[in-house]
Amino acid sequence: MKNEKIYVTKPSLPPLEEFIPSLEAIWNNRILTNGGPFHEQLEQELCSHLGVKHISLFSNATVALLTALQALRVTGEVITTPYSFVATSHSLLWNGLKPVFVDIDPVTLNLDPAKIEAAITQQTTAIMPVHCYGHPCDVDAIQKIADLYNLKVIYDAAHAFGVEDERGSVLNHGDLSILSFHATKVFNTFEGGAIICPDVKTKTRIDQLKNFGYVDEVTVVAPGTNGKMSEFNAALGLLQLKYIKFALERRELIDSAYRERLRGVAGIECLDRSGETVSNFSYFPILVRPGYPISRDGLYELLKENGIHPRRYFYPLISSFSMYRSLPSAQPSNLPVASEAALQVLCLPIYPDMEMEIVDKVCELIESV
Repeated sequence: MKNEKIYVTKPSLPPLEEFIPSLEAIWNNRILTNGGPFHEQLEQELCSHLGVKHISLFSNATVALLTALQALRVTGEVITTPYSFVATSHSLLWNGLKPVFVDIDPVTLNLDPAKIEAAITQQTTAIMPVHCYGHPCDVDAIQKIADLYNLKVIYDAAHAFGVEDERGSVLNHGDLSILSFHATKVFNTFEGGAIICPDVKTKTRIDQLKNFGYVDEVTVVAPGTNGKMSEFNAALGLLQLKYIKFALERRELIDSAYRERLRGVAGIECLDRSGETVSNFSYFPILVRPGYPISRDGLYELLKENGIHPRRYFYPLISSFSMYRSLPSAQPSNLPVASEAALQVLCLPIYPDMEMEIVDKVCELIESV
């Protein structure tokens, strides 16, 4: 570990020798895509594992977001968070929609339901919240507003694989939920994503949209795209499910170790749960508050100088980028909580095969200041 660079995450992969038989099966049947046997099996097993009714696999979560908006025929304005990865709001621009940014809750860092109603106009048709760091949004409050104003709710659940609240999977809330299976996520398929669907009719439309809009060989019903997951990705996903319990247990141990070590460090705040009964420990964000001797960026540089590479998720705010900053809702004065969090957040390394010595080193550096 002495000279090794430690990054915020490292992709989880199963033993290579266990993946070889799947590759051999793909070579033998010559089915590489278009809903092959591994694809169908992974959809079934994910439904069972996650406790959801229907799932549609995608090549990545960004295409899944784009398709979800198409599937629900969203138009006009969509209320969303500035505190996320840019794919969240980029999916709106790609669909010709106008993002309307609303501030976040200071405790959960999720979209603040108390700020939503004031942002609703006659052009508002949907809300796109994010379960940030895998911590659930206030789904009941958001749904109550959506029902009152007849709005769709599409959850960017990229961080929320396996997360549950008192009613089961958080993925069952809203009209649709989108998962990411990117290499950096708790569950990965090299690259991939999915849409959680409430019924067969919705899944059928989504499956058509991700396959160019085809219904059969001669019938196209919508201007769809190519968002299908390949058999290679699906085969890996099936194998990854075999090890997901171990991965989550290791993440929980690392999460607990960080919390124990950092509990007494003045000016360092660890983010708490926000209603989940089952967590996935996908990230370990800390907030570097004014009581800490140096700034967030100062700590960021100190860790990097010592071979530790944390990430400032999420900085800068989406609303500060050139394609968004001219929007009235993007003004910093409209987003004081998100603006403050973006300047204080630092995600520390966490991944299943991370040695506890790394936790010790990270915490010693933080304590040393």
